[in-house]
Amino acid sequence: MKQVVVVDYGMGNLRSVSKAAEHVAPAGTRVVVSSHAEDIHNADAIIFPGQGAARACMDNLINTGVEKALREAAQEKPFLGICMGMQVLMDYSEENGGVHCLGILPGEVAPFRFPDRPELKIPHMGWNQIAQTQDHPLWHGIEDSTRFYFVHSYYVQPAEHTLTAGVTDYGHPFTAAVARDNLFAIQAHPEKSADAGLQLLKNFLNWNGTL
Repeated sequence: MKQVVVVDYGMGNLRSVSKAAEHVAPAGTRVVVSSHAEDIHNADAIIFPGQGAARACMDNLINTGVEKALREAAQEKPFLGICMGMQVLMDYSEENGGVHCLGILPGEVAPFRFPDRPELKIPHMGWNQIAQTQDHPLWHGIEDSTRFYFVHSYYVQPAEHTLTAGVTDYGHPFTAAVARDNLFAIQAHPEKSADAGLQLLKNFLNWNGTL
């Protein structure tokens, strides 16, 4: 049986993510929530959700002992990052006065700043379109510029434009999804994004990690 681990490090909407994944999981797939490095190591695929602040996220990853297993999984098996689980894949975040992140993907995380546009509220919250910039397996069955649900005050700035798999506009265009090899990550919350989000999760659970 294929086992997919939703990583529990104390900072994710784990129930809604795991329930959404279970809802669309193919036969013979078991979705489990775990905070144990051994389970991450033994999993066939990884979902890495996250909410909250970058420093707390990194502290929790280290304190729970899953950081090393997570780094290895991101190089070896189908891996889906969600929200903060996307941001901390980068080298560095400006949040909390500056935080060194996992460094799995080259790039930084910056805050939205709209000093002259008071109509643009922070956090960026609600439904917004994602323009697909890669023909990626996780986009299959999802129309280009479909709306997903966002809640975030920071956004990723990949060092390599080829990493960007989707772009959203909020005050300016920003990278809303990244992809490399076996890894895909999205700033929006697929578990809160109705049919499109479920389709993305379904695509992930059927993905073997190759393009």
